[in-house]
Amino acid sequence: MTEERTEYDSPWKEIIEDFFPNFLEFFFIEAYAVIDWTKPYEFLDTELQQLEPDAEIGKRLVDKVAKVYLLDGEEAWVLIHVEVQSQYEKGFAERMYTYNYRLFDRHKKRVISLAVLADEQQNWRPNYYEYSLGGCRVSLEFPIIKLLDYETQWQSLEQTTNPFGIVVMAHLQTKATKQNLESRLQWKLRIVRMLFAKGYNREQIIGLFRFIDWVMMLPEELANSFKTELRREEEAGIMGYITSIERLAKQEGIQEGIQEGIQEGKIQTARESVIEVLEVRFEEVPNTIIDKINGINDVSVLKALLRDAIAIPSLDAFSQQLP
Repeated sequence: MTEERTEYDSPWKEIIEDFFPNFLEFFFIEAYAVIDWTKPYEFLDTELQQLEPDAEIGKRLVDKVAKVYLLDGEEAWVLIHVEVQSQYEKGFAERMYTYNYRLFDRHKKRVISLAVLADEQQNWRPNYYEYSLGGCRVSLEFPIIKLLDYETQWQSLEQTTNPFGIVVMAHLQTKATKQNLESRLQWKLRIVRMLFAKGYNREQIIGLFRFIDWVMMLPEELANSFKTELRREEEAGIMGYITSIERLAKQEGIQEGIQEGIQEGKIQTARESVIEVLEVRFEEVPNTIIDKINGINDVSVLKALLRDAIAIPSLDAFSQQLP
């Protein structure tokens, strides 16, 4: 996993959980329309890991499965499989198909597979998987959303009150300002101002600010400028809120959560680097070794294992280095 992918995985995972009905209403209205939102829904955090024993799914931090109930009165529930894919992947459509049929096989419930493509390749739009053999044909077609398409819909993003208008703007401007962090600062301020203009409640503002602050990262000097401008606008009455969003963030422990998320992302990246080096060198890596690596939470230990993975002569020798 690249540093950029880690940058987007955790905030997308969190924002989907915090604003799940809004997520479906904004991106996938057909799925939203068949769900009974008066009944509780539930995220099954360990579902995909149980389906995929080789831990490959563990690398996809934004694969989400939610149990929901339908409007048609059935005592049934649907698993909604959500993908936020931040970079091109050759086997993506096949993976969507595999997860779909495994979820169905496990629960014997209907499955809706959905994909949000957050990459930067305009023509990459995988939305089906099929194969045929000896007169037998199997296929899956699933709806996708391409975030790049919203670049031409900026006015609609600014006008909508759905929180995912803010989410998409923050995502697109993070991509667009990679080489111009001064511009990112101005866009970050502009998008935060929109939080107060759209009439969101306190909890919505905190959740959306967490996403914005996480993905639109700034170096220390510009981050301090961002905080200073927030305080200035609060004092001038521009924000129009009972207290500054910075203090709200502190009250809710958001800054601590962000740092924990960053650290978690570093650990996950380090784990995957070790596994990928082993796969390149030895092709097949036993599940026992992968499980042990995924159980390590110390970045310094993982860095040492990465050096071992590069130079060690065999998997057996590497296994002996594991804690």
